[in-house]
Amino acid sequence: MSEATDRIVAALQQADIVPMAMALLQLQGDTALLERVAPHVKGPWAHQAELPQSLCQEIRGRMRDELVRLAAGGKPRLPIVEPALLHRMLGAAVGEPVPAEYIPMISEQIAFRTRDEAACQPQQHTSRARGGEVDAVIVGAGVSGLCAAVQLLRAGLKVVVFDKNDDVGGTWFDNRYPGCAVDTPNHFYEYSFAPNDDWPAYFSRREDIQAYLAGVADRYGLRRHIRFGREVVAARFDDARGTWRVETRERGGQTHSQTARFLITAVGQLSRPAYPAIDGLDRFAGEVVHTAKWQGDPVGHNRRVGLIGTGASAIQVGPGIVDRVARLTVFQRSSPWIMRNRNIHRQVSEGKKWALRTIPFYGNWYRFQLFWAFADGLYAMLQIDPDWPGGSRSVNARNQRIRQSMVRYLERKMAGRPDLMAKLLPDYPPYGKRVLADCGWYDMLLRDHVDLETTPIARIEPRGVRLKDGRLAALDALVLATGFEAACMLWPMHIVGRDGVTIRDRWGDDNPSAYLGMTVPDFPNLFVMYGPNTGLGHGGSVMFLAECQTRYILNCIALTDRSGGHSIEVRREVHDAYIADIDEQMKGFVWSHPSVTSWYKNAGGRIIINQPGRLVDYWNRCSTIDPSDYRIG
Repeated sequence: MSEATDRIVAALQQADIVPMAMALLQLQGDTALLERVAPHVKGPWAHQAELPQSLCQEIRGRMRDELVRLAAGGKPRLPIVEPALLHRMLGAAVGEPVPAEYIPMISEQIAFRTRDEAACQPQQHTSRARGGEVDAVIVGAGVSGLCAAVQLLRAGLKVVVFDKNDDVGGTWFDNRYPGCAVDTPNHFYEYSFAPNDDWPAYFSRREDIQAYLAGVADRYGLRRHIRFGREVVAARFDDARGTWRVETRERGGQTHSQTARFLITAVGQLSRPAYPAIDGLDRFAGEVVHTAKWQGDPVGHNRRVGLIGTGASAIQVGPGIVDRVARLTVFQRSSPWIMRNRNIHRQVSEGKKWALRTIPFYGNWYRFQLFWAFADGLYAMLQIDPDWPGGSRSVNARNQRIRQSMVRYLERKMAGRPDLMAKLLPDYPPYGKRVLADCGWYDMLLRDHVDLETTPIARIEPRGVRLKDGRLAALDALVLATGFEAACMLWPMHIVGRDGVTIRDRWGDDNPSAYLGMTVPDFPNLFVMYGPNTGLGHGGSVMFLAECQTRYILNCIALTDRSGGHSIEVRREVHDAYIADIDEQMKGFVWSHPSVTSWYKNAGGRIIINQPGRLVDYWNRCSTIDPSDYRIG
C-alpha cells in the first residue's frame, strides 16, 4: 500500500462503524450491507453497535478502496437515496423503527447527499424597504439572530441586527464561567447549512461555540449588518404605515431610531440573569457573582465559596472551580437527574475529524444518530401513562428504565456514602426537569473540602449563609447559578403594538403566549424567536428551532408581500385555540406531574417554556403557512 493509503487505513480505525457502513452503502449501492449491519445496532449511539470484527474489517477495507476510487474521479452510486430505502436505513442506523413521517425533515436537515449549501438556499424575495427603512430589524446576534440574518439576507431582504454586546454569540458571549460548555452533542448543535467538522470535543467549551458562531458571521458577511453595543430599549408599531419604529441606546446613553417593516426578537429565553429573592443578599460582605455575569476571577483562590443552585450551569461551574477554592459549600433546593455520558470530556480524534471532512455522507449519518439519540428518540419517556403505578418515581415503563439506569450510576458513584445518596436521589420522575450530563459533579461532591447543604436558607448575612436550623456557613464569595428570567420574555424592552397595547399588557410578568411561539395578536409584523412554548424538554437543539422559525418567518413575509399588504397579524381566535390546545396537551407530560416544580412553569402553574410536540411536529408546522391564520393589512 502507498503512504497515502496507509494514512486512510489508520484514520478509518478512528471512525464510527455504523455511519461508515451507511455511507458505504450510498457510495457503492450495496443494499445487502444493510441487512448484515442492522441486527447488530442496539441504539443510536455509535458505541452501542457491536458488529462482528470480521464485518468491521470488511467495511473499513471496502471504504478504503472506495475512497481511492473516488480520488481517481469515481462517483457515488446513490448520491440521493430513494425514500423507501432511506426509511430502512434510518431505522438500521439507530437500532429501532423511525416513522416514515420523519423522511422529509431528515432529508432536509441532515441532507443525505454530498454537502451542498444550495439545497438550503431560501426562496428569493424582493425588498420593499423604502428610504432609510430596512425589511427587518433583528434583536440579538446569538444563535437565533444569526440564523435569521443569514437566511433573510440570502433571500434578498435588507436587514439590520442590533446587539447589546461587543460581538456575536448571545448567551455564548455572556456566559464565561469556568466549565461552561454545551450539553448537546456538538455535531448536532450546529446549523444544517454550516456544518463544522472540526469541533475539538464532543461537548465543546463556550469559547469553541463562540468561535463557531463568529465564523458563521464572518463566512456570511453578517458583521456589516450588525450594530454592536446597541441595546434595543423600545419598539412601537405604526398602524398607518405598517412599520416598526425601533429605539436603540448605546452604552454612553446616545439613542438612535430605525424603521423596519418587520421586527424579529431573537433574545431567547436565557438572556437576562435571575437573582434569587433571598433576604440579605445585598448585605453580603464578600464577592457575589452570577454565572451569566462572570468576569475575570471573582471567586479568587483558596477562599470559602458558596454555590447556590444545582442546575445546568451549577454542575459545570462547581467542578470548574473546585480545585482552587479552600472550601466549596453547595446549597441545594432539589437534586437534578444526572446521567453518565462517556463523551462529556472526550476530545474528537484527528481520525474522526478526517472522516467527517473526507468520507461522503459519513457526517450526515453521524448527525442523524445524534439527532435521534438526543431528541425525538427520547420523546416517549415524557408522556404520562395513566395506568403506570410509578408514583413520583416514573411516568411510564421507558421513563422507569432510564430512571433505573441513572440510579445505578448514582449508586456506583456514591458507594459508601449513604448520606450523600439520600440527598442526591431526586424525588420526581426523569425529564420533569432537564436531565444533565455528569461533567464531574458527583466526583466533586465526594471531595473532602466540599459540603452539600440541603437545609433551606434562612437568610444571607455579611459573613455567610444562615440556614434555617441556625447554622452559619461562613463564606468569602457567593456564586449564583440561579438561571434566567425566562418567564418575563422580551423584558426589559418596551414593545408597543396596535392601538397602544404593550407586550406587558398582554403577557404580564410571567405568562407569555404566542402562536407557534412566534406571533402575537395585536402585534403585527412581530416575530418572537425561541419564544413561549418552544423549548424542548427532552433534548434537541436551539439551532434546529432557529432554522424552523426562520423558515416560517420568511413564509409570513412572502405571504404579506404576495397579498400586497403592509402588515400580517395572527388572528386572536387562532392564537387562543392554539394555546388552549397546548395547555391541554401539557397535562399528559411529565412536566405537569404533581411531584415536579420547575422554571418551566409560571407562578400560576402554567407551563410556558416547553412545547408538547416532537421536533418533526414543529418542523412540519413551520414548513408551510395557512393564510387563514392571519389578517393581512
